[in-house]
Amino acid sequence: MSAQSARSVYQINLQQECGGGEVYTRFFSMALVAIGYRVVLFVSRKAGYWESLLPAGVELVRVEGAADILPALPRERSLVVTQTALDADAAQWVAERHVLCGFVHMPLYERDPAGFRHYHLLLAVSRHVLDSVRGRGYGKVFAEPMFGVADPRRGATGGAIVARSEYDWDRRKLRDRLLGLTEPWWRMHQSPAEFSKKPGLTLGIVSRLTPIKQFPLMFGMLAPLIARFPRVNLEIFGSGGYASVRDLRASLAPIAKQVRFWGHQPDVAAVYPQLDFVLSGLPEKEALGLNLIEAQYCGTPVLAVNAAPFTETVIDGRTGFFFSDPREDGGESFAQLLQRLLGGTARPDPRQAAAHLERFSFAAFCERVARALDAIAASAPRVAAVPT
Repeated sequence: MSAQSARSVYQINLQQECGGGEVYTRFFSMALVAIGYRVVLFVSRKAGYWESLLPAGVELVRVEGAADILPALPRERSLVVTQTALDADAAQWVAERHVLCGFVHMPLYERDPAGFRHYHLLLAVSRHVLDSVRGRGYGKVFAEPMFGVADPRRGATGGAIVARSEYDWDRRKLRDRLLGLTEPWWRMHQSPAEFSKKPGLTLGIVSRLTPIKQFPLMFGMLAPLIARFPRVNLEIFGSGGYASVRDLRASLAPIAKQVRFWGHQPDVAAVYPQLDFVLSGLPEKEALGLNLIEAQYCGTPVLAVNAAPFTETVIDGRTGFFFSDPREDGGESFAQLLQRLLGGTARPDPRQAAAHLERFSFAAFCERVARALDAIAASAPRVAAVPT
């Protein structure tokens, strides 16, 4: 690599909706800038959130798709890091000319991106993901999980927590376009709601309502049990596609009067302290659970299924409580936990677990990024440069 290319990182994230991978792109970019790298980020023209999310100093390049990125990369061999996996043809093209690395943001559960076989190094966000990558036969994997950063104070701050749309309308679908056009009209006939905590035990979901969380499946088992406890309230802060919200509402029907939807909130740091506990989804498709890490950082304990990746990010009894996967016991462990919490079991303060939270500090993340860059540099000489 030339001196200039050796201090540059070309990132790729073509996701159109803002979620955990995009927050991850934010603090990975922050770490690169802090270490002294020039950062160029290729993003979709249809993603309008990057300017408010990225730190200063990141060069933003908007493209239609991967085909636009290839000719825009430098002629000299450079480091390319993907946050959204390239397809097989694009990955092969980049790997023949550059050092190609990529974050794996989801366990390879019922999925295996074809492009990964061309990558020179894969970076897993948790041990759970790392094990799934190795389980698929990939040997070129950074040996330690990258974890993440407790970074809840991104975006807007201040102001009241008010009800917003719980839907992410897919404008490519006629149904969603029509519903999206009519939503402002039917919302005008609803009283504007500002959040205030109800009496009782307040559980919260602070997450995009995506299929990987498996909330409809989980609440299909837990909602009838929660109905036994009318003092338990569920507050949902997040948005999702029409089908995801529809299915979630259906699974919550037994406790509809105990549930409120608030939509995506730009200031999540203001949300967490309003909750008694933040609730996880089901585990196996989950990669890390940044929302659980953020909640602990803000002093809010969590309730999580006793399985990876949550066992990597939660300390039972100190930063929250585990319950058994409801698919194993029908939710009885969760019901017993609610009984204890309503009966006066002390609510832990995760901030007292300082050493645990330090794993998710920006400084610790920068150290892991530096070690990963060293591993990339060590393998780079074995990558043959191919003329453009």
